[in-house]
Amino acid sequence: MLQIGDFRHICETVSLSVCPLVGDPDGIAPLCYSRNVEIAGILIFQPATVIIYIIALLMTGIMIYHIKSKYTAVGRKEIVMFFYLYMIMTILEMLLISGLIPTATTVYPYFTAAHVGVVSATFWCLLFNGFVGFQFAEDGTPLSLWTIRISSFVVFAAVAFLALATFENIGPFNALKPMPLWIVMFGFNGAALIIYIILQVILVLNTLDDRWPLGDIAFGTVFYAVGQVTLYVLSVRICDTVKHYIDGLFFGTICTLLAVMMVYKYWDSITKEDLEFSVGSKTNVWEVKELLGEEEYPMNQPQHFHGNVDGGYGGYRPY
Repeated sequence: MLQIGDFRHICETVSLSVCPLVGDPDGIAPLCYSRNVEIAGILIFQPATVIIYIIALLMTGIMIYHIKSKYTAVGRKEIVMFFYLYMIMTILEMLLISGLIPTATTVYPYFTAAHVGVVSATFWCLLFNGFVGFQFAEDGTPLSLWTIRISSFVVFAAVAFLALATFENIGPFNALKPMPLWIVMFGFNGAALIIYIILQVILVLNTLDDRWPLGDIAFGTVFYAVGQVTLYVLSVRICDTVKHYIDGLFFGTICTLLAVMMVYKYWDSITKEDLEFSVGSKTNVWEVKELLGEEEYPMNQPQHFHGNVDGGYGGYRPY
């Protein structure tokens, strides 16, 4: 039975990166887990999930490229930080879950603490992006950018220190009773996500004429919710059903990726690029006109410029 502050039920259901370090002196092992494979003498855990991690990194790179190509979109520099953090989180999670960093090594707690810190920083960065649309500060300005950078780093450092102190039993923190770490991982992160969703619904309803972005929010929420249910409720059942080939972590990672993709889709749907100042992939076509000779239009004849209705100059012609 799931209890607040208790990792036992969670870790017996799905293998998280913190499970070998909390709840028991020897860690907590899942009741059913995915089969491992040996590649070039290296034992790889969760091989199917590792493939999803690689796909997630590729998809994140593509999304970052498209965000950067929208040169004048609102909140472009702020939202790209979220995807950078998600990419770092995915890399750390892949290294830890796959066993490329073995649990028995002395560096495993440090990498796990960094992973937990990056996860919280990612949720915080997403929450901060939820306020960008309300123009609390002009997007893309040093105030906006450095606020999100410094605050995300502070969240990362604080949560990483809390996690490491819990793993190493530093001060009042205890790996056998990891209540504060549990609250941060599931309480703080969950609250940040819920507040972000509420803010975006308010933003769409109050400031946008188009209601289609609500569909992106709904799909992203559903994907993430299904992933969490798959992780923490159905993982053992899935693992037993498919004979240990995959478990809930496989589907949970897919659903998380889909939710992140819907964050991009939502941001893309509510931002319009100013084409007057954007730099597109297509080259501009300039019309070049030859200067008229002096013999055709004498210098003593008065000549004037006429502007178009849009403020541009349509050409040069005499009266």
